[in-house]
Parts: sequence; C-alpha cells; structure tokens
Amino acid sequence: MARRTDIESDRLDDAARAGWLYYIAGNTQDEIARKLGVSRQTAQRLVSLAVSEKLIKVRLDHPIGRCIELSERLKQAYSLGFCEVVPADPESTSETVGVAQAAAAELERYLVSRHPVIVAMGTGRMLRAMAEQVSPMDCPQHKVVSLVGNIAPDGSASQFDVVSRVGERVKAPHYPMPLPVIANTVHEKSLLLAQKTLRNVIELAHQADVTFVGIGTVDESAALLRDGFVRPDEVRALVRGGAVGEIVGWAFDSEGRLIEGLTNDRVLSVPLEQPVTRQVIGLGMAIPRFQAIRGALRGKLINGLITNERMAGLLLSD
Repeated sequence: MARRTDIESDRLDDAARAGWLYYIAGNTQDEIARKLGVSRQTAQRLVSLAVSEKLIKVRLDHPIGRCIELSERLKQAYSLGFCEVVPADPESTSETVGVAQAAAAELERYLVSRHPVIVAMGTGRMLRAMAEQVSPMDCPQHKVVSLVGNIAPDGSASQFDVVSRVGERVKAPHYPMPLPVIANTVHEKSLLLAQKTLRNVIELAHQADVTFVGIGTVDESAALLRDGFVRPDEVRALVRGGAVGEIVGWAFDSEGRLIEGLTNDRVLSVPLEQPVTRQVIGLGMAIPRFQAIRGALRGKLINGLITNERMAGLLLSD
C-alpha cells in the first residue's frame, strides 16, 4: 500500500502539471482533464490546488489603462523615475496583494541581467511577501545586501529577514546585518557600527543599483512598536516631534524631513540618502500608510513607487 506521503506527493505533482497546463500553456479544463486522464471536476480541483499550495504564481501582464494613467501622473507629480500602479480589489483586506507580485517582477527584471547587480533591501511584511513571490533563479553574479538589522529585540533571528530569503531563493551571495534595528543607547550604536564587517555591508548598500524598501507608519499600529523595537512612549515622542512614517527605522515627518534626535539617534540601519540619487523603490498600498508614503515622496526619500490604484488616487488628490 502506498504511503500517505507518496500519495500526497503524487497529488501535488498532478496539481503542478494541471496548473502549468492551465496558466502557462493556456489549456481549458476539459483539455487538462483529457491530457491527465481525469474528470473535468478533478482537473478543476487540481488547478485550484496548484494555486492554494503556491505551486504556481499568477501575475497580470496585460497593462490596464487606468493604472498606466495613474502611474504617469504620479511620475509627473512627484518627479519619479519609476512607478507602477496595480489594480485594487475593493473587497480585499490584504496589505500586500498585487504590490508584492509587481515588486517581485521588478526585482526579477534586475536579476535576469548577466552583468553583476547589487540589490539592497529593507525589511517588513511587504518585502517578505515580495520575497515569497520571487522565482527561483541561479544568480551567483549578483549581490543582495540588507539595509537593516535582522535581529529581533529578544536576540532571535527576525522573521522578516528578507535578504536571506531572497539570496537563498536566487542563489546569490547575500549580506545581512546581524544587528537590531535600533540600539539601546547612542554609545551602543557607536560600538556596533565600528565593526569592520558592518562597515563593509553599509558601503556595499551605498553602491546598490536598486533598492527596495517598505514604508511604515509611526503611530499606535507601527510595525516598529508591534515588533518590539520601540516602546509606546518613544512612539508618542516621535508623533509629538511630527513623525508620520519610517523607512528601515528612520522616522520622518509629513514633508519627508528626518526627525532630529529621539530614536533616530539610535537607528542602526544604513542612513537614508536625501534626495536619493540611485534607484530606491518604495512599496506600499495600505490606506493607513498614506501620510507616510506621501511624506517619503515629498522628501525625495524614494524615487520609485509600486502601489495600487486606490493609494495612487489618494496621492494625486492632494
């Protein structure tokens, strides 16, 4: 009798084949049923299983007129070198769907180059979602470097260590920062950043051909607070100081000006360039991040943006 694991493996193999036939080869479900020797209902279930088990990733290649129009208007309004706007699902509660897939496709555009490329990356839920969408590749000629520490406040490895995920997925040398996002004291920051290996990582990040960053909020729902990198009283102090958003821990106000003092004195992430001169692409779509995204754009902390049409409309209604 076949073992359960063998049966499950065979079913996933069938699902992968059905998914390929449907999404890549363009077969109908009737054609898939005939080719696999199963019923139409089984073929339909196999295609659904391929998607639910993430055996196949579906991306929208057809340009949607409204999204193209919005991206062009955003480029003009904020002097962006790159902008992509994806459709918005009015019933979805996801804060990553669509944008994560588009960001993965843009990253892959750099990775397919035969010439060496340095990719710098931030961290967070959006970038982790992006990393999960990146197709496996063999890219030993490229380098993937982190802008921010990969150590959680309790000393464990961060679940949002995007650089290692991407580096392993595309088989590229990757350079994490074995640090927390924010040091406990200014003196501790000086000691940690004095390490030669960290100076090398920071210098490599400054040479990046393209950088991908998430844009976070500074409020009671802030990821920095939720993940334990800052205390509630520190968030309140940042808000009083005018902070509306953060990129890799660096807090900024509604005009994109970096906040003086407070937690910014202790941030261990690679310093932000302002205005940016290399390609820095910000990712964001959740409505609560509107002020943060707008501030990053106004302050030239980013010169590229991937968002959805709902956020694009808000940014253009200003």
